[in-house]
Amino acid sequence: MVRADFIKSKFAVFIGDLFGGVNSAVIALPQALAFGVATGFGAGAGIWGAITLCLVSGLIGSRVPMISGITGPVAIVIASIMHALNNDIGAVIFLVFAAGAIQLFLAFTKLPDIVKYVPYPVISGFMNGVGAIIIIMQLNPLMGLKPFSNTIESLKNLLTTLHCLNTDALFLGLLTLLIVFFTPKFITKVVPSQILALIICTLISMKLGLSVDKISEISAAFPEIMLPKTTLHNFVAYFHYAIMLAIVLSSETLLTGLVSNSITKQVTPPKRLLIPQGIGNMLCSFTGALPGAAATMRTVAALKTGASTKGAALISAVVLMLCLSVFSGFVSEIPLPVLAGILIKIGYDIIDFKLLKVIKYAPKDDLYVLAVVFLLTVFYNLIAAVGVGIVLAALLYAKRLADKTTIVQKEVYDKDIRNLEKVVEVNFKHKIRVVHISGQFFFGSATQLVSHFDEMLGTKILILVYDSEAALDISAIFAFEDIVVRLKSQHIKILLVIKNEEIREQLAKHDIISQVGDNHIFYDEMLAIDYAKERLQRHFKHRKNKIE
Repeated sequence: MVRADFIKSKFAVFIGDLFGGVNSAVIALPQALAFGVATGFGAGAGIWGAITLCLVSGLIGSRVPMISGITGPVAIVIASIMHALNNDIGAVIFLVFAAGAIQLFLAFTKLPDIVKYVPYPVISGFMNGVGAIIIIMQLNPLMGLKPFSNTIESLKNLLTTLHCLNTDALFLGLLTLLIVFFTPKFITKVVPSQILALIICTLISMKLGLSVDKISEISAAFPEIMLPKTTLHNFVAYFHYAIMLAIVLSSETLLTGLVSNSITKQVTPPKRLLIPQGIGNMLCSFTGALPGAAATMRTVAALKTGASTKGAALISAVVLMLCLSVFSGFVSEIPLPVLAGILIKIGYDIIDFKLLKVIKYAPKDDLYVLAVVFLLTVFYNLIAAVGVGIVLAALLYAKRLADKTTIVQKEVYDKDIRNLEKVVEVNFKHKIRVVHISGQFFFGSATQLVSHFDEMLGTKILILVYDSEAALDISAIFAFEDIVVRLKSQHIKILLVIKNEEIREQLAKHDIISQVGDNHIFYDEMLAIDYAKERLQRHFKHRKNKIE
């Protein structure tokens, strides 16, 4: 019986990994093709990069599946490096090797831990900037026009090249946009809209014989192995590009790891994430494939479909190889405007609409940081944008603290309340807990605090007391929302004690008060404790009467 249950559980894990791997591969295929073309490496380089990274991740990666491959930010960095090095693919391939080696070095340091301290507006500004870059740079290819290597040139030449637009290409591009944006959800649950657009628009192009640029020949054979080469001069002159690429590759992987941790409730050390990615990217350089990172969208798709182990990454790689070998003829017929339409949808999905919806309520300091990072990302340099954003956020935060620093005489904390909290926890066997958030709750402390609410075993009612008078920044507001969602998922009743009216208004504007319930918000801790005791006693009395 025990053996039968063991086999049954293992089979269930395999089925989950199978469906998760297939689903993530279906999502990865059009993206790998599109990013491969957009970077100048070619469609095949995009697919083989995804295959290589998934294989390495599946063999030596963390237990949790990390579906890897070329992503939006990585593609933008590769394209900008290609432009800076005059499309010298050989030089770029060596930089890919160097970036992978830097990732391995980072894996054995404490530097990856810094990622979780990056302020939310910096991440949001960066992702919005990447989304905007992808959209802007694909406007010309969408109309069958020559692509440009940066956003400024793309915008500057857009109007002057409109008279040369290819109507066949524009037709396919607009049809692709209609499919990827407006396909009903009940269909996309079965077939992703990007794959749907790829198949439908390519078939239309083939049947009607439309005059559009295509991917052309794509080889299903394993790429030729070659050692990356460089000169001492190029190594010194271009090494900063390798550092920039390594930072983006590592950051994307670590952020995907954070998302994966929140879904699976398993903590994967940064070292376990970066080592397979670094080795995978070094192997990509040996085959001329595009480097990549753990892709959030594909990893989440795998997890949501049932994947639970790194076997899903192996299955994803196998599915991509099968697609390449079986459908290489069809892939070579895919029109470039179709890939441009798919990339525009990817750029749109990267944009942080969660923040944009509540931007009018966000503190001005957060908006300044977001705007600066966004503009620098789009029109200057990705890494400089993040660096400037972090420094600016730190300076503005320091100014906020300095402005609020005054000498205030406060009464000593009421000992009766502290004693009462202990009595409540002992008498009710920790069914009621009182937790104080003391000090400044801001982007630096928000991530750390949320992790403390993962497990509140045995607790029925949690009284959350926010003692600080300082207003919340956008990261803290989202962290507050995360805490509420986590506690509710554990069927814990939440009572909030918020003494500051400004903070109450902030939480109300962001719909956090409505999630908790207006009658569960208190100004005074004693009132909250009395309410919790009365509610719990009523609950026990009701259960007792029901049993009798």
